[in-house]
Amino acid sequence: MSNLNFEDRITIVRQFNRFFTRHLGVLRDGLLHSPYSLTESRIIYEIANRDNLIAADLSKELGLDAGYLSRILDRLEQQELIQKVSSGTDARQRILRLTPNGKQAFSILDSRSREEISELLNNLSDQDQNRLIQSMNTIEHLLGEGLKYSEPYFLRQHEPGDMGWVVHMHGRLYAEEYGWDEHFEALVAQICSDFINNFNPDKERCWIAEMDGQVVGSVFVVQSSETVAKLRLLLVDPKARGLGLGRRLVDLCIRFAKRKGYKKLVLWTNDVLVTARNIYQKAGFKLIEKEPHHSFGHDLVGETWELSL
Repeated sequence: MSNLNFEDRITIVRQFNRFFTRHLGVLRDGLLHSPYSLTESRIIYEIANRDNLIAADLSKELGLDAGYLSRILDRLEQQELIQKVSSGTDARQRILRLTPNGKQAFSILDSRSREEISELLNNLSDQDQNRLIQSMNTIEHLLGEGLKYSEPYFLRQHEPGDMGWVVHMHGRLYAEEYGWDEHFEALVAQICSDFINNFNPDKERCWIAEMDGQVVGSVFVVQSSETVAKLRLLLVDPKARGLGLGRRLVDLCIRFAKRKGYKKLVLWTNDVLVTARNIYQKAGFKLIEKEPHHSFGHDLVGETWELSL
C-alpha cells in the first residue's frame, strides 16, 4: 500500500465509500425503509438527542449550508415532525423540538438503525467485531485530525446562473471599492464565457462559496498549458470577509493544481488589491513581474505572481 501513488489512493477511498454507502443502504430513497432521506434522518436524530438546539448550531454540527438546512427544516415543520419554539432567554432564537409525530418517527428510525447494525455485527466473530471497531476509530481519528477548517460557508462547483453572479459582483464591487469602470466587468464576462465554452473538467475547476443560502465567493483554476494553470477571479463578498474564505479558496486551487499534475500556478493582479496580494504571498506565491498600465479608467500597476508546485 505504501507504494501507491496519490491517484490510486483516491480510487481506493472512493471504492470504500461506494461499498460502505451501499452496505448501509443510505443510497435508497428512504433511509432504513422510512420516508426520510439520510439528511432528514440525521436532523431528526440531532434534534431528538440535544437540548436547546438552534438552527445555527445544527448547521455547524452537520456542515450544512444554512439556506439548505432552512428549507429542510421548513419541510419537516410542514410535515408536523418538528416545531420551532421561542427561547426563554433570547426572543430572537428559535429552539428546535420534535413534535409527538416527530418523536414517533425518531423512535422508528432509532429502532431500525439498531437492528440493522446488530445484524451486521452478528455476522462477525467477536475478534472481527473488535477489528472493525478499531478500524472505524482509526478512520474517525485520522479524518478528524485532517479537518482544518470550521466553515460557516458551503463550497461547491459551479452551476447554471453562477457566472452571472461572478460577473455582476466583480463589476459592482470593483466599481464601489476602486472606482473601476465597466470595462473591467466586460473583461470578467469574457473570462467567464471562455471558461464555460472551453471547460475541461479534468484540468479546470470553479468553486462557488455559499453562506446563508447566498453566493458569497468564487475562484477559478484555468488551464494555460499542460504544465501551467492560472488562478483567476478570486472574489469574496464583503459580508463573508474576515472568515478566512479567501485563503480557503486559494488553498483549494493550489491543491487541485498539484493533484492534476501542473508544475506552476500563476495569476495576474494589480498592486492596489492589497488583501488579495497578502493571501497570495502567504500561500507561497512569488511576485515575478510588474508592469504599469492604464485600464478600467485608472493608472494601475499589473503584477504577475507564480507558485512552483
